[in-house]
Amino acid sequence: TSLCYIEQDGKYLMLHRVKKENDENRDKWIGIGGKFEYGESPEDCMLREMKEETGLTADSWRYRGIVTFVSDEWGTEYMHLFTCDVFSGSIKSCDEGELEWIEKERLLALPIWEGDRIFLRLLDEDVPFFSLKLCYSGDKLTKAVLNGKELGI
Repeated sequence: TSLCYIEQDGKYLMLHRVKKENDENRDKWIGIGGKFEYGESPEDCMLREMKEETGLTADSWRYRGIVTFVSDEWGTEYMHLFTCDVFSGSIKSCDEGELEWIEKERLLALPIWEGDRIFLRLLDEDVPFFSLKLCYSGDKLTKAVLNGKELGI
């Protein structure tokens, strides 16, 4: 998958996932993104998902890292993480949830995945390209490994 955090004025455009049934992200706030279609690169996927979910076109972006999710419920997923701070177009409604600009400082108080807190901090600290592995049992983060070194959680 690809995920993009669209930035503007100290805020991220977040998607509150409240519209889809049987959604592993149900009721959580996440960035913009989704699953690859056949033949897509990580950038292709991010650009398409951003346009489909928000109506916006990324004009400048950075590939920030890869996140490996290991879950006892949802299997393993490799997520390519991007940020975008230059975009064009107008925001449209999304059929997967509600879009809202959220101040970065306020984001951690909202319902997000535990591991998202780790990579949001890495983005905030402008850490160079990273590899983050997050292991979950249900909704509980059980292990986090950054660039091959286990983090205390």
